[in-house]
Amino acid sequence: MTTLRNSVSLIGRMGTEPEMKDLGNDRSMTRFSVATNEYYKDKNGETVKETQWHNVVAWGNTAKLAEKILSKGKEVAIHGKLINRSWEDQDGKKHYITEVVANEIIAFSKEVQA
Repeated sequence: MTTLRNSVSLIGRMGTEPEMKDLGNDRSMTRFSVATNEYYKDKNGETVKETQWHNVVAWGNTAKLAEKILSKGKEVAIHGKLINRSWEDQDGKKHYITEVVANEIIAFSKEVQA
């Protein structure tokens, strides 16, 4: 059960092109965003679409795979864990971010039938 303590799975669409960075010492990192949609009916019976944006980070071989197979607009499944981190900008202002660290990525493609 320990693997379920911090686990997230998403299916959505790529919001950005993957951005890969080589960090030296054979380390690489790729960042991208994924949009997920939920639909529900409001009190008037109207269908409402709610979009959530997720910041995703992949490391090592997963980063290389993400950079190779993903592109903006492509449907993707991500499995990983959530992390929270903070940093200070040049003006000393503190920023906070929640990210999904991906350890599994599946890119979906539509096959064209002739």
